[in-house]
Amino acid sequence: MNICEIRKRLQDIDKFPALKYEEKKNLYNAFINEIKDDERVGVIAVREKAEKAVQAINDEVLRVRKMMFFENKYSDLQYICGTDEVGRGPLAGPIVTAAVILPKNFVIPYLNDSKQVKPAMREELYDIIMSNAISVGLGMNTEGFIDEYGIQEANYDAMRKAVANLSIKPDLVLVDAVKIPSLDIKQVSIVKGDALSVSIAAASIIAKVTRDRLMKEYDALYPEYDFKNNMGYGSKKHLEALVNKGPCEIHRRSFIKNYV
Repeated sequence: MNICEIRKRLQDIDKFPALKYEEKKNLYNAFINEIKDDERVGVIAVREKAEKAVQAINDEVLRVRKMMFFENKYSDLQYICGTDEVGRGPLAGPIVTAAVILPKNFVIPYLNDSKQVKPAMREELYDIIMSNAISVGLGMNTEGFIDEYGIQEANYDAMRKAVANLSIKPDLVLVDAVKIPSLDIKQVSIVKGDALSVSIAAASIIAKVTRDRLMKEYDALYPEYDFKNNMGYGSKKHLEALVNKGPCEIHRRSFIKNYV
């Protein structure tokens, strides 16, 4: 093969889906082995680039395995659930929570706190989690509930709903930073849990994608507030519409007192 053909082979492997990390690593290694004895300067550069790509995959898998610390700590329990919320701060829309039970030792590369993951990757992770999780439960509370009971109780109540909506009752619930009142299951609160636990991170992804999709549906009903881009948070366009047009049905009245 000439250098251009070899570079094209590497580019084709680079395009292979990142989440299929084992297959992708195997493709890289087979390619490296194929050109290992070629001492042309250009080929050496391509080989070194492929080797770095393999190392990056190994590093990512190691990072995710480190996020299994709490799952491994309680590995004597059969079903460990992570739960997390999205939507505490927006001016409009519901608060959404998710509860996720993953298979033991199941590695999902690029899994992280949903705020640290780009939207396109969140969608891919959502599909992987939904396809492979032992169980996923969702909980939600509307702006009306938030206005009546406050955001903290709305969060706790939605988390209880998410856990209750699992098809299997978990033996342990891992929670990001808080403990859920009135939950008759053992809990462990983990500060910054969505970055330290694969189960909580998975719940964060499911909750975020679910809520974002819902806010895009609301955008079709109330396009002037630009919900598809701000997800209900106080962006410039959102605030201008709120001042000029007033609130719509999904605005949290207790959150917009300073704007209307």
